Amino acid sequence: MFNLFNARTSHFMPMMSVIALSAMRLFGFSNQGGGVFLMGFFSSAIDGLKTVITAIGAGIGVWGVINLLEGYGNDNAGSKSQGIKQLMAGGGIIILAQTVIPLLSSLFGGGGGEGGGEG
Repeated sequence: MFNLFNARTSHFMPMMSVIALSAMRLFGFSNQGGGVFLMGFFSSAIDGLKTVITAIGAGIGVWGVINLLEGYGNDNAGSKSQGIKQLMAGGGIIILAQTVIPLLSSLFGGGGGEGGGEG
């Protein structure tokens, strides 16, 4: 019977490499052209992340508009100031989500169709 705690390294390493390769295939990695390339897993995750962060920015912006209108309705300078700050912060988060997060796709090798070139 195989005991993991008393096993030699020579027995343990092939088993770990089989587990690692199986996990890589499961999560969309492939070994083409000698390198490991990210497939649809990261691109769909990045699209989802962009959507979630955009929604958070929109929520903060809407909350800022509500505070701004409340400040105008009650003639409260503090509420107007807080509302405009939240509105600008929400807009900044939306811009950040639309410009910076898609760059993660190229960082992880998913964008541009690069890779697999001959050297």
